[in-house]
Amino acid sequence: MRHDDKGGFPAQQQEPPGLTSQMDPVPDHGEKTYGGHGRLKGLRALVTGGDSGIGRAISIAYAREGADVAISYLPEEQPDAEDTARLVEAAGRTCVLLPVDLVHRQACLQVVADAVRGLGGLDVLVNNAGYHWDRGPSGLEGLQPEHVERVLRTNLHAVIWLCQAALPHLGPGSSIINTTSIQAYDPSPALLDYAATKAALNNLTVNLAAALGPKGIRVNAVAPGPIWTPLQPATREAKKIETFGADTPLGRAGQPGEVAPAYVFLASPSDASYVSGTVVGVTGGGAVF
Repeated sequence: MRHDDKGGFPAQQQEPPGLTSQMDPVPDHGEKTYGGHGRLKGLRALVTGGDSGIGRAISIAYAREGADVAISYLPEEQPDAEDTARLVEAAGRTCVLLPVDLVHRQACLQVVADAVRGLGGLDVLVNNAGYHWDRGPSGLEGLQPEHVERVLRTNLHAVIWLCQAALPHLGPGSSIINTTSIQAYDPSPALLDYAATKAALNNLTVNLAAALGPKGIRVNAVAPGPIWTPLQPATREAKKIETFGADTPLGRAGQPGEVAPAYVFLASPSDASYVSGTVVGVTGGGAVF
């Protein structure tokens, strides 16, 4: 898909968590366009939700910038994870595959331990895994306990436990990067619980930046707008896909490969050495303030 294409996508729907290969069109993760410049040479990164979407784009970019990568993902996403691993390894870097559901604290502690063991240490934690549900009745009346529980545990609880587990392995020059959302600033009633978790992540990012700054650890976030990932057809009604992203000032949804450079910048010990406690918006023109 060209980056200047307008409007939404063909109506389509998958069951969660969704797979890249079943999307029409398949997202652009920067496979053919991202070229690295050694910005992250020698670093070791854990990217949650790294199998597909924004996570895959981050993993590709990090590898091409010289970093080894561990990616966590749901076991059902194994085909996507293996595709991402091939792309990372094609860049000459290590990719550690970690199938796990992060909804429980113990799983978060274990995935960090496994990433550290597989990579030989940890320099960058990217909290990218996320979940929402936008099918059926919208708003407060339509909230279902099982969806709210997964949204809160995946988007917020897991981030707290992953940061806690990673902290002993991070040192001066290390960084934590959270994935928040335009929903934290311009919330949709249909995504009430999701938007609330993303607003909380903004607060957590600033709070952690203050707490960990004295240790030389930078904490930032990226707030994407509507991005074409498997989460969309897996959790939205098919008819909503047809107009997905069309209401942004640029008139279209973004591609994962357009978001990844922000994560590269924030992870770079040289380029972003004095950047902490900030949220970088990649929204197609939506305001993040």
